[in-house]
Order: sequence, then C-alpha cells, then structure tokens
Amino acid sequence: MSRITTLEEHASCGGRVGFYSHPSESLGLEARFGVFLPERALAGERVPVIHLLAGLTCTQETFLVKSNAVRFAAHHGIALVAPDTSPRGAGVAGEDDAYDLGTGAGFYLDATTPAWRRHYRMGTYVSHELPELTQAEFAIDGARRGIMGHSMGGHGALVHALRAPQAWKSVSAFAPICHPAVAPWGKKAFTAYLEPDRATWARHDATLLLEAGHTHPTEILVDQGGSDKFLHDQLRPELLAAAAGAAGQDLRLRVHQRYDHSYWFIQSFIADHLDHHATILNAL
Repeated sequence: MSRITTLEEHASCGGRVGFYSHPSESLGLEARFGVFLPERALAGERVPVIHLLAGLTCTQETFLVKSNAVRFAAHHGIALVAPDTSPRGAGVAGEDDAYDLGTGAGFYLDATTPAWRRHYRMGTYVSHELPELTQAEFAIDGARRGIMGHSMGGHGALVHALRAPQAWKSVSAFAPICHPAVAPWGKKAFTAYLEPDRATWARHDATLLLEAGHTHPTEILVDQGGSDKFLHDQLRPELLAAAAGAAGQDLRLRVHQRYDHSYWFIQSFIADHLDHHATILNAL
C-alpha cells in the first residue's frame, strides 16, 4: 500500500512530474515533495536520481518548475526528487516572522534547541526518510544518488555530500552559502536552531567540514554569479575554495560575470550540472 498521496501529476519531456504528500516521521507533520521520472522509470527500469535542494522561501515546486532541470534529466534518463525547504505549520513562535528563519528556511539540518527540535528535522528527512520513501515508491536506484542545491540548498547539498559521500555519489551547487558559520543568514539560523555551540555549527558548514578533513571522492561543481548581490557577505565561495585546496578536494568553482542569484542564472548553467551528475551516476 502506498504511503504517499498524489497532489498532481503532469506529463513532461517524455516522463512525468508529480507532487506528493505524506505523513513524515522525521518532521511529525505532513510533508510535500516533487518527483520527475524519465520515460525509462515509467516503464519500470530503476534509474539514477538527483535530489534538488531549493533556497530560502522556496517549496518543493520551485527547483522543478524554474530551473529547467527536467529537460536535461530526461535526456540523461535521471530522476529528480525535490523536498520542501522546511516543515509547514509547526506552530513555533515566530516561525513566520522572517523569510530567513522558520517556514521556508529549514537549512537542511536537525534543530537541537527546545523551541525548534520537535519538527525542524530537515537533516534526517533529507538524508534518510525521503530517499528511502522515494526509492520504495518509485523506480529509483538508491545506489546511484546525487545531490544538488541553490543558495541555502547549495549549503545543504555540500554539507550532506561531505558528511555522507557513500550515500551521495555526486554533488554540485549554485551560489551556495559556503561558510554559514560566518554569514549573517547562517549565524541567525544556527543560533536559533543549534544554540551558540560552535562545535555543532562546524558539522553543518561545508568550509569547516573541509578544514576538518571531510572530502568527497568526486569533483564538486559550484557555479556562482559574479553580480550576485549576496556574493560578498552571505556566500563567500573563496573561503570554500581555500578550504578545498588545503584539503585536497577536487573543486571546480566557476564565477560567471553579469549573472545574479536568480533562477535565470541557474537555467543558464543547469545543463552542465546534469552532465556532471550523469557522468558520475551513469558510470556506477
């Protein structure tokens, strides 16, 4: 018996895009996610998958609708899975007061503070519950799984891949928050969700994970817009590059002049990211 409820499904690029909900054990609430299945998966063949982590204020629809990833995933025969960016309706005081904390801003971690820890467990949801659920419900090959994200989601993709490279076989990011422990967005979220415990913060910061010796066996692809208004105070890709160099991590960091933080930027280079993941996942 299926554990998910179908909200809507649409034919797209020879395959199918669907949006679904289910009662989440990790979050203790109903959760929503999106899935693209290429034609081969609809025929029952298990295919590789990339999990797409969106940024602040986004939902399970944003990456699938706005990035143009579906067209290139269809070309490569790869599935896509897109979670929501936070629990919804957790009832935490202040969770809807700001765009960068609470609703739409789960930061893909498990909160430890009393106010947030009951429902804000996006770390466990992304790393365990959602992959296991989608592998059981759809023709997805869990042994060939990659992760990609944008902004807050780029932070999440890098952290999850560095902490569990055996689970996430390929990784890339658009404009990630590279060192959240020193960025205003990150410091605000980490203080609320994790308390002012810098040792705990370090486990959720890609730059600090690299400095601690966590690496990924494949090349990490990161694209950044040179005209991104968040580049110098929030994103800090130069710090990630320095940490990767010191750790011996293969990192391809590309800065594209004139491009900003929007999905127009992502659309412009999404084909390269699908090529990057497909080269790794289809070789497994």
